[in-house]
Amino acid sequence: MESKRITIWTVLKGLFLAFMVIITIYPFVYMIAVSLSDQLSVMRNEIILLPKGINLEAYKAVFREKRIFKAYENTIYYVVLGTAISMLVTTLGAYGLSKKDRLMFYKFFNIAIVITMFFGGGMIPKYLVVKGLGLLDKIWAVVLPSAISAWNVIVMRTFFTGFPEEVEQSGYIDGLNDLGVLYYLVLPNSGAILATMSLFNAVGHWNSFMEPFLYLTDTSKQPLQVILRSIVIQGSSLDNQVVSTDSVVVEEALKYATIIVSVIPIMSIYPFAQKYFMKGVMVGSLKG
Repeated sequence: MESKRITIWTVLKGLFLAFMVIITIYPFVYMIAVSLSDQLSVMRNEIILLPKGINLEAYKAVFREKRIFKAYENTIYYVVLGTAISMLVTTLGAYGLSKKDRLMFYKFFNIAIVITMFFGGGMIPKYLVVKGLGLLDKIWAVVLPSAISAWNVIVMRTFFTGFPEEVEQSGYIDGLNDLGVLYYLVLPNSGAILATMSLFNAVGHWNSFMEPFLYLTDTSKQPLQVILRSIVIQGSSLDNQVVSTDSVVVEEALKYATIIVSVIPIMSIYPFAQKYFMKGVMVGSLKG
């Protein structure tokens, strides 16, 4: 067996990738270390990679805060409902757009969708539309405006375009209509693209900030990202429940602890869904 030659270019690529991994992961490692370290070590700027003097007071304060749990509940609700709606409209729209020979004004619809990727009405017109529909301070103001993404529609459309026509024709012969073919034949064989798009939508709804911030005034309906902003940007110290000789250090630890608590759940999904990424996105991007 011929061994691979290690060239300078191979080494440079390896070093570059290692550098990218380090600068990507290090901020999370640093935040975890600071949130777990004792106040004196943080005050002396001694934290570089590992925590010093384990201190869990910041996390105890986070989990004592009622707003955090309510925000978690709201966020999970918005993610589940928003992802379900997004997948429904995206799948139906993409499947319809994949029927080039049967869809009237095929080019018009596809061009119109692509245009929305480059041009939009902006924040104020969008706010006026949501207000005009009477959706302000309702959950629908969070999930409906972002229900569909032009990019996701194009990727799924390309995937459906490459689906074997013979399989669909067999469904029509058996008496199925378009929805029946989609439900019974196409979707069961589209697990990779469905899982990938579902994760993209879930991450988008989990990280959604602008829509809840603009459209929700009732704090009991606000998701985690809005509460996180009040802690990180405004320097809130979780109702000042933690007493310390140095409030700045406490607030810093609380900020990092809150960030870690907010990102861990959605990050924990990636290892289980990673195998679908390459298969789903690449197939949806290259076929057709």
